Amino acid sequence: MAKTVSPDKEIKKVRDSKQRIRIRLKAYDHRILDKSARLIIETAERTGAVVLGPIPLPTEKKIYTVLKATFKYKDARDQFEMRVHKRLIEIIDPTPKTIDSLTNLSLPAGVSIEVKM
Repeated sequence: MAKTVSPDKEIKKVRDSKQRIRIRLKAYDHRILDKSARLIIETAERTGAVVLGPIPLPTEKKIYTVLKATFKYKDARDQFEMRVHKRLIEIIDPTPKTIDSLTNLSLPAGVSIEVKM
């Protein structure tokens, strides 16, 4: 039989935990970012760690306006934007096996990772 844990006890366990790893992921393409987050979560759960996330963080938008013509026609402009998608994954009470498996993990190109212990 599966043992059920009340949400209050789970929240208390998360707050009382001494060691946690926060992983911030950034990418221009949200599909690659979601695949990477899923891969990290599956790896951490396979080794027995408690995982919170992926938590979507606000998307950063950078908009650039460029004149089409060099000297004339100031009203003719092009607008370009770059979007940086972000996710946060929190691993609570990681085991040494969890940390070892996360360091050996290969993620797709284009995904930036920041790890805080």
